[in-house]
Amino acid sequence: MERTTRQKTAIQAAIESAQRPLSAQEILEQASLQVTQLGIATVYRNLKSLVLEEKVHVVTLPGENPRYESNTAANHHHHHFQCTTCQRVFDVHDCPGDLKRMAPQGFVVERHELTLYGRCADCNAAEGATASAAAAKVSPAPHTCASQHDPA
Repeated sequence: MERTTRQKTAIQAAIESAQRPLSAQEILEQASLQVTQLGIATVYRNLKSLVLEEKVHVVTLPGENPRYESNTAANHHHHHFQCTTCQRVFDVHDCPGDLKRMAPQGFVVERHELTLYGRCADCNAAEGATASAAAAKVSPAPHTCASQHDPA
């Protein structure tokens, strides 16, 4: 049994309060608010311990560094959404259901994973605001015709 340290407690609290899978860097940033001078090596060492103690679950997405979420979140079936703008990952609590019908005849589906990709609400709102501002800068003034005669 490993001892509980301030660093480990801060790291676990950061993961549990986030309510979404966090990267090691995101955990470092959040836990550093409670424990100053926390280093990334300490974060990784404690993450390894928390995973072994089954308090934290590793979330792996294709081509990405691992992320970590609370085992309370991991203990129920869910999927993930990754923002293509900010790269944050969020839990998706809906599931398309039984995917066994998609497997070729004679195959047995034992489990499935699903990751959605797109823009999160924050990035989508920022994109909308940026697009609106850009449109306001480039859109010409409304055309009003003062002439009453036909030039043709």
